[in-house]
Amino acid sequence: MTKAMAGRTALITGASRGIGRAAALALAGAGAHVILVARTTGGLEETDDAIQKIGGTATLVPMNLRDFDAIDRLGASIYERWGKLDAMLGNAGVLGTLTPLAQITPKGFAEVMEVNVTANWRLIRSMDPLLRQSDAGRVLFVSSGAAKKHTPYWGAYAVSKAALEMLALTYAAECRETNLKVNLLNPGPMRTAMRAKAMPGEDPATLPTPDEIAPQIVEMLSPSFGESETIANFRR
Repeated sequence: MTKAMAGRTALITGASRGIGRAAALALAGAGAHVILVARTTGGLEETDDAIQKIGGTATLVPMNLRDFDAIDRLGASIYERWGKLDAMLGNAGVLGTLTPLAQITPKGFAEVMEVNVTANWRLIRSMDPLLRQSDAGRVLFVSSGAAKKHTPYWGAYAVSKAALEMLALTYAAECRETNLKVNLLNPGPMRTAMRAKAMPGEDPATLPTPDEIAPQIVEMLSPSFGESETIANFRR
């Protein structure tokens, strides 16, 4: 049986753990060659080991997404090696400090916005020509219910996710008449390190694991998924 992502190349950010790692494994298992981006080399190597065990292939890119010039270099490298990009998962994100808006430091606010918003815009800027070379380019950004809530102390993160949603939906509208489709995924509460940091008293056993959402990510990045401007909400 033909695999959904056979012969395709997919870029995943935040690929060393959590949702990014689970998605990388699932995409590789579906036949894609995965380009894995994360800050930690050790985490990337562990993900790569798991991918090799299932017969998949990966290219590792240790990189801080706040290094915007590095994003441009990555785009050039992908062009030189493959000439196109079939799928991109913008998953990497930071929570920041949960504190009143008036007490967020300028450095802390800038980090959240640069990782959660600006880096994704830079990825669009760098990867758009490559995605348009694909016969069915697919882009998926990971959002959060925080984008729609007004929860005290979550200001920086909530603002960044609301901005990310507008960024993605605007890009989707710009691509409407092309073979490139852009979507958003709100995974809801998941058993991740970020969730544990945000909710230290929560029992992680009550939450779905990233492995449970991975099949939906593969579906939304596969060439058969033709919708655009969708905000998908995952529920176990």
